[in-house]
Amino acid sequence: MKKALPLLLPVRSVVFALIFIVGSRLVGKDVSEISRWWSPAATIVNILTILLIVFAAKKNGQTYRELINYEKGKTTKKQVVLVTLMILLVGMGVMYLAGYICYGVIPYGAPMMIAPIPKALALINLVLLPVTTALAEDGMYLGCGVNSIENKLAAILIPAFFFALQHCYIPTLFDSKYMLYRFISFLPLTIILCAYYHKKRNPLPIMIGHAVIDLATAGQIIATSFIPGFYEKMCSM
Repeated sequence: MKKALPLLLPVRSVVFALIFIVGSRLVGKDVSEISRWWSPAATIVNILTILLIVFAAKKNGQTYRELINYEKGKTTKKQVVLVTLMILLVGMGVMYLAGYICYGVIPYGAPMMIAPIPKALALINLVLLPVTTALAEDGMYLGCGVNSIENKLAAILIPAFFFALQHCYIPTLFDSKYMLYRFISFLPLTIILCAYYHKKRNPLPIMIGHAVIDLATAGQIIATSFIPGFYEKMCSM
């Protein structure tokens, strides 16, 4: 079963694409018109992913914690701070670089990523999105990926590739420049995270740092959802 775990790595990309394609057909709109709903969709997919990982781990004779190699008391505050800062600096820095490469603008951020949604959903997602994303994505790409592939280089690059690829479909837009921008934005960071995890085998600093950057995104969605005109102001910057 352990050898089959890496086969799960493309699942999130496929599921996200299907959600937006099917969703657009159901409401009779183009996928670009429903892109603002990416964060509630992500939370739902995250929960389904966590259930899938728990099921796969059980079939492999493990718990979720064992699959990701979590050990209580192994993590220090210094590790958490350093990894969180690295995620924020590399994540934001490469995202701006990707924006310049693809759109010729610095700083550039895809506007639909902070588009307003109903206030109740924005509040719920402020809590659920960061937590479920860390558990789902890091569980999938570190536990089912890095931990389950024997060759060192492949154990880093294959999960990192699919880790970055999924972001091309969150949200799904049939625009090659946008998809390239999203892929370039995340690939360097996912390679670093997978390499760090392969060496340290400690997922907690990565998961905390991951949750922090998603909390920042969820916070921006809160702001655009609650403050009239804030979204338009952010898009014009």
